[in-house]
Parts: sequence; structure tokens; C-alpha cells
Amino acid sequence: MPRKSRSSSTLFTLIATVLVVLTLVLGISWLRSANWSLEAALQKIPDNVWGAIVGQEPTKTIDNTGFDLSHPKEYSTALTVLSTLEVKDKGSQNGYSRDKFGRAWTDTDRNGCDQRNDILARDLNNAVEDSRCRVLSGVLDDPYTLGTVDFKRGENSSSLIPIDHVVALSNAWTTGASSLNDVRRQQIATDPLNLQATSREANTQKSDQDASTWLPQPGYRCEYVARQVSVKAAYGLWVTRAEKSAMEDVLNSCPDQPAYRSQFVG
Repeated sequence: MPRKSRSSSTLFTLIATVLVVLTLVLGISWLRSANWSLEAALQKIPDNVWGAIVGQEPTKTIDNTGFDLSHPKEYSTALTVLSTLEVKDKGSQNGYSRDKFGRAWTDTDRNGCDQRNDILARDLNNAVEDSRCRVLSGVLDDPYTLGTVDFKRGENSSSLIPIDHVVALSNAWTTGASSLNDVRRQQIATDPLNLQATSREANTQKSDQDASTWLPQPGYRCEYVARQVSVKAAYGLWVTRAEKSAMEDVLNSCPDQPAYRSQFVG
């Protein structure tokens, strides 16, 4: 009997040790996938899982632009945050290239899906994905134009819905990003806060313009400018005098418009 008891105790200890090690490995992997940020890791937990934990029925957020689904953390107002940004003239374009912001659509948030497909899944209505996270079809209610674009993945059709950098990368370069390290620049290029699916026409019209020379349709201007302000605040970028004036003109019409915290920094 004593020999059997010792054997059972040893087996129990072994199982407990394996469970502890497995929990630690999974925990480390979970944090690593969120760039070692506990807050970002917690944000990755689906709403229905949180609901099960706290005993609530799952709810669905409806938002045509998909921005609410990216779970930005609101803080202060965009006007207040704008007032904290440095005002300077644009820097030089010397040295700028898209490559300075890393490989396009890198899976920076490490969720297993590239950033383009992440944003398509977020911004399209009725998005259909395959087992490799590729969005195959969906419908975009373009917040920039109020137009509707049907999306179907294909060599000639995918380009109908580009992903816009809300703060254009060349604008970011000339307002401070040229001095940032490679990691920070890649984050600017892949941060969901700085990405928005739109129509090819709107994306071409906007190009690399800032708020002083291009704005979306009136109903989306407060949100759009707030996202630009939020991105510039998150990555320490400045605004030009004309840019700040245009942003203030928009935000004065919606003084309670919140700014947002990036999932990647701040």
C-alpha cells in the first residue's frame, strides 16, 4: 500500500508540473503575440469569450466603417490632443520610400493574418474568409465617399478596394517618421488605427495629401481627422500650421469627438 501511494503521488506531481509548464508556455506565447502588452493581449480575447466569463449574453457591434470593431481605446478629445502636437514645417522627402516602412501588410499584431486581410475583414460587410484569413468577398460602405463597392478577391478585382493610410506614409515621413526606427515606422504602416478600406477613386484622389488639402465627405470628417490626430500623437509626429488649422476647423464642429489610443503604442 505505501508503495502504491508513493506511485500515485509521483504521477500527480508529474501531471501538475506538465500543466504548469504548459500554462506558462501558452501564457508567454499569448503575451508575445501582443508585443508583450497585457492590455493588447486582453483586447484579443473575443467578446463572446468575455461574455461567457462574466455571464453576459454576446452582443454584436454594428458599424458600417468597421472602425468600432477595431476596439480603439478612447481618451480625451481630438481637439485636446491636437493642441498637444508640435507645429512645424514639413521636413524633406529625401530618403523616403515605401520600403522605409517595412514589408507591406506585415502581420504586426501577430494574429496569424496579414494586415490587409485584417482590415478587409473589419471594414467589409458580410465578409467571407477562407481558412488562410484571405477575404474572398464582401461589400464596402465607403466612409470616404458614401459609395458602395462590391469586393471579390481576384487578380483584377481586388484592387477596387485599396487600404488607405489615414496619415499617408509620405506625410508621416516629412512630419517626424524619418527619425523613427524601423520598428516604429512599420507600426505606423500596419496600425489598424491608421488603416481604412476605401474605394480606389477616393484613395487616388487623396494620395499623400493631409487635412489641409483633402478631406472625405462631411459626415466622416470628424472621425477621419480624429484618427489622424490620434496616429500623429501615438507616433510623435508633428503637424504643419495649415494642417492644424484645417483640423481645428473640422473638430470645432464636433468638440466632443474623442481621440483614440493605438493598439500598438501608448
